[in-house]
Amino acid sequence: MKRRMPSPHDLAPLLQFRSPELNATSRRLQRCHTIADLRVVAKRRTPRAAFDYTDGSADGEVTLARARQAFADITFHPAILRDVSKVDPSVDVLGRSCALPFGIAPTGFTRMMQTEGEVAGATAAEAAGIPFSLSTMGTTSIEDVAAAAPHGRNWFQLYMWKDRDRSMALVERAAAAGYDTLLVTVDVPVAGNRLRDVRNGMTIPPTLTPRTVVNAIPRPAWWVNFLTTEPLAFASLDRWSGTVAELLNTMFDPSVTYEDLAWIKTQWPGKLVVKGVQSVDDARRCADVGVDAVLLSNHGGRQLDRAPVPFHLLPDVVREVGADVEVHLDTGITSGQDVVAALAYGARFTLVGRAYLYGLMAGGRAGVDRAIQILSSEIVRTMALLGVQSVDELTPAHVSRWRRR
Repeated sequence: MKRRMPSPHDLAPLLQFRSPELNATSRRLQRCHTIADLRVVAKRRTPRAAFDYTDGSADGEVTLARARQAFADITFHPAILRDVSKVDPSVDVLGRSCALPFGIAPTGFTRMMQTEGEVAGATAAEAAGIPFSLSTMGTTSIEDVAAAAPHGRNWFQLYMWKDRDRSMALVERAAAAGYDTLLVTVDVPVAGNRLRDVRNGMTIPPTLTPRTVVNAIPRPAWWVNFLTTEPLAFASLDRWSGTVAELLNTMFDPSVTYEDLAWIKTQWPGKLVVKGVQSVDDARRCADVGVDAVLLSNHGGRQLDRAPVPFHLLPDVVREVGADVEVHLDTGITSGQDVVAALAYGARFTLVGRAYLYGLMAGGRAGVDRAIQILSSEIVRTMALLGVQSVDELTPAHVSRWRRR
């Protein structure tokens, strides 16, 4: 083998160095290529109690594991030699076009995860052309979210409280602020047994104890941001000094029925979605009430452990009510491939909660943008590899469940 010294001309193409990224947040986020990568950064930067509140679920966390396994067990069936030079991931949802087939789910106590909280989520969603859902238990007011994202598609999530007048006052505020969709959550008659929160002594706001102080030492940025910004301003209440479970059990009404749902429908001028449907029969009853969509969800596994997996319910629910109402889905979605699988199985739309919060904890608004970018690119790439140009071309023939032996 003859050897020679490389010439400068040969070396020049190999010695092109990237300009260093001086912004630490941008540097961290550039290294994140999946939602799992964002989760790793989020865990490193967030105190344990706040991270576990996001990451955990109820009891043995079986429900959440099953929901994620359901997506992992999907086999895709691509078609070849299709023109996929242009792929359009937009969908029509509740009468309006949406740039991507997912939105941001309602999450409680969001500014405890990272101080930018709901404003980061709402403005990122506005920029991406997707809906943002504000929780009754959110930590930014209805009006402040609307002001932060005046051109966004804002949805409001309602828990029915024992104090009905107070609940409906929130609905009136949401309507006045321009929210176009109401998500009525129906799977929280009582709080789930979220053991991570119990073991961490999770309180609202966080309590400074010797344990939390020790945990905070390697995470000073979180505490500086938390202590030097405005105190938590809840969407629905002023302050609370107990645990999350105590708050939920004090406020939520376990006597809510279908009659209440029908009554809420008469009070709300926009679109109405029932969140927390977990059976075909209940999906049919909700459709008969006249709601606009049912959202198959087990609350991210945070309520009843060993609850049905929404993704497994999807085909049967679509067959039963798909001609009458839209069928949406959440729980267990951690990638754009999961979103595509849900759409192929018949979902009109999906919502992501933890995936968005991992981005928020990893880098505030920029982290939420990164989470949306990751999911969007995965959706477009998966659609192209399946040989489809639009969401409407996805069918159950594109997916099957791998049967375990």
